[in-house]
Amino acid sequence: MAFIKNIEHEEIVRLADEISANTGQVVSKTLAQNSCVSITLFAFAKGEEIGTHDSAGDAMVTVIEGKGRFVVDGREYCLSAGETLVMPARKPHSVHAEDAFKMLLTVVFPRNDSET
Repeated sequence: MAFIKNIEHEEIVRLADEISANTGQVVSKTLAQNSCVSITLFAFAKGEEIGTHDSAGDAMVTVIEGKGRFVVDGREYCLSAGETLVMPARKPHSVHAEDAFKMLLTVVFPRNDSET
């Protein structure tokens, strides 16, 4: 049973090549998801965004191609390929694509003691 899906196993891959977005799109590709962690690739077309929301877990974004703008609790961050930002749990945040860009999102959720 594979815990990581939608990506080749035992092969070298370039994450940026695994996803693309056409004009007017935000595309996501889930690689893993359970009650503890979620790992998702995103591709944003120029001008697209994900509006303000929050998460029960800490959300770590790594830009893998292009540049993205992130607003966390009112503070703006501009990230380029290879840069990472952690957006703390429960803080409102949004994602904006002034130009097309791609990112890897990893969310780590609080442990649910009933699962132990």
